[in-house]
Amino acid sequence: MKQKQFSLIAFCALCILAFSPAGMNAMAQHKLNVVVAGLSHDHIYLIMNSYEKGEVNIVGISESNGDLINRFKQRYKLADSLFNEDLSALLKMRKPDVVLAYNPINEHLAVVEAAAPLGISVMVEKPLATTVKQAERMAQLAKRHDIHLLTNYETTWYASNQEVYEKIKINKEIGKIRKMVVHDGHQGPKEINVSKEFLSWLTDPVQNGGGAIVDFGCYGANLMTWLMDGKAPIAVTAITRQLKKDIYPNVDDDATILLEYPEATGIVEASWNWPFSIKDMEVFGDTGYIQAVNPTKLRIRENERAPYHETTANSLPTNLSNHLDYLAAVLNQEIEPGQDLSSLENNLIVVKILEAAKESAKTGKRVTLH
Repeated sequence: MKQKQFSLIAFCALCILAFSPAGMNAMAQHKLNVVVAGLSHDHIYLIMNSYEKGEVNIVGISESNGDLINRFKQRYKLADSLFNEDLSALLKMRKPDVVLAYNPINEHLAVVEAAAPLGISVMVEKPLATTVKQAERMAQLAKRHDIHLLTNYETTWYASNQEVYEKIKINKEIGKIRKMVVHDGHQGPKEINVSKEFLSWLTDPVQNGGGAIVDFGCYGANLMTWLMDGKAPIAVTAITRQLKKDIYPNVDDDATILLEYPEATGIVEASWNWPFSIKDMEVFGDTGYIQAVNPTKLRIRENERAPYHETTANSLPTNLSNHLDYLAAVLNQEIEPGQDLSSLENNLIVVKILEAAKESAKTGKRVTLH
């Protein structure tokens, strides 16, 4: 795939395209035809809500769990003909625009192995894979068969994060980045009552690749790789803890990851022990500070003499505000992922960071990346 970097410099052009008569007609003419691989990731309810609203066509579902199949059939009035446990056969029969993976992370490779030889692009839920070996195999298949292989993060569609990027990388409002701190997590998957199927593999060290270190550590690794222009850190150091061994006996439930860059430091704080759900990002530059407080709010202090102030981020163009419209824009060649938050290049580095973090936490040593 030919790739070129997409940045918010292109926002105005995209807005013109999206809201011109031609742009609106193009979007109106084609809803994505998707095959869903797996129903056990609770993010599946986002795509099902879009399906109910008529925003996407689900042309097939591959799932082996009979209880899940029956539950979704009843709740969403899905026809028996949509279901096929054999993903390869389903893809050959339905020929979708893209496959959306909502299965355990260690099964993402199997989805790409089924879709890539058929020339069908794939978007997986974060992170891309549980190991570097898996991720590199997925990348090889994607490049060999010229498909898009993308990763979906909730925080990609936060207007606040995109505006932080624009203010720092394009407008140069706080000078060079010196320190980044990203907090992600919640009270714990069991505590917030995720489905039993999701909880089963989310707390499995093989299927998920770890606990909070993977589930929420990937967000910070993703955002920092983006802010560092697609460059991997020099080294990774991590500490994990089991604060609730009785609930999560097999995986960590709290992780702190330190990323060393040539001129900056990143601190990723990932936890299933927050008092409430949190996803925020702080960036310190030579001259100022910006925090993405939540999906829409920013907290800024431009320099030493300026006071802190809060502002609301500008709304994003439609094709950068959610994963379905972004996917449609990528498949229609309106956006090249380059090294953006969803891109394969970024997410290969994310998996390398997470693997190094797990090694560091296990050995107690700083792990260098090559």
